[in-house]
Amino acid sequence: MDARESIEHHLSTLEAGAERIEPERWRLVTESAGYPLAIELELRGPLVRAEAAVLPPEAIEPRQLLFWNGQAPLVCFAENRAGEVIVCGEIPVAALDGELLDRFLGLLHASATRARQFVLPG
Repeated sequence: MDARESIEHHLSTLEAGAERIEPERWRLVTESAGYPLAIELELRGPLVRAEAAVLPPEAIEPRQLLFWNGQAPLVCFAENRAGEVIVCGEIPVAALDGELLDRFLGLLHASATRARQFVLPG
C-alpha cells in the first residue's frame, strides 16, 4: 500500500469527516474545545505534513506557545501568513502506518484543544 492509500484507509476508519481536497491533500474536520478544527494533511515528497488553524492573531502570548513546543513530540505551534496560530507537524512517509498517523493526528488535536482551552471562553 502506498502512502496515499495508507492515508485514505486510515482516514476512512475515523469517526470525524475526512475528505480528499486534492490528489495528495486531505481535510479532516473535528471538534476541539467546542469549535470546529480543520486539520489538513498533505504529502510533500518524503513527508506527510499536517496543520490546523487554532487561534486568531495575537490571541496568546508567543512565549506560551514556545513553552508548549518543548512538551509534545511530532507537533509544534507556529504562525501562518495571516498571523493565526497554527499547530503543525511532519512525519516521514517511510515510517507511515496507522498507529503513527493516529498518534500524530491525536497530538495535533490535543495541542489545538489545549491552546483553545487556555484562551477561548468555555
